[in-house]
Amino acid sequence: MPAKFHLLTPPRRIGRKPLAAATLAALLAAAGPAATETAPTVVAAAETESEIQRFCSSIADAARDRRYALQRMEMETLQKEVDKRIALLEEKRAEYESWMKRRETFLAQAEGNVVEIYASMKPDAAAERLAMLDVELAAGILMKLESRRAGVILNEMESKAAAALTGIMASAARREDPT
Repeated sequence: MPAKFHLLTPPRRIGRKPLAAATLAALLAAAGPAATETAPTVVAAAETESEIQRFCSSIADAARDRRYALQRMEMETLQKEVDKRIALLEEKRAEYESWMKRRETFLAQAEGNVVEIYASMKPDAAAERLAMLDVELAAGILMKLESRRAGVILNEMESKAAAALTGIMASAARREDPT
């Protein structure tokens, strides 16, 4: 019995490639007279498929260009995010360097004879004088003093002033980043 082809059935494919129109015509001729009546329809379907392939190949370059443009835009967005993060890191680094410079300046202010002067003063007098100074300078002086002597001076100070100086001294003694 000869094979019948339905008008709505697409041409068979071998692998991914459609059968060529000549091959389809040969198969239809071998199928018998009933199949040859539908041969023009099958051949037309094969020609339509080749038109589809031509259309797809003609827009392939535009599709590739659009895909590349989308990838480029995504890369630019990612680059902007990376640049923002780098700027934030640079800002943090500058802040850290500034903090280190302030700390070094702070410790250098308390150098030399000033420490010796406060070390030789009576604790109540030293506490009164240190309370009048800039808190960073006063904390620097107290840090350079012997710890026992600094404790006695802090004991003579008003509690709020002593707490502020102790907080500054503790943060200056910390080895970690204060942020």
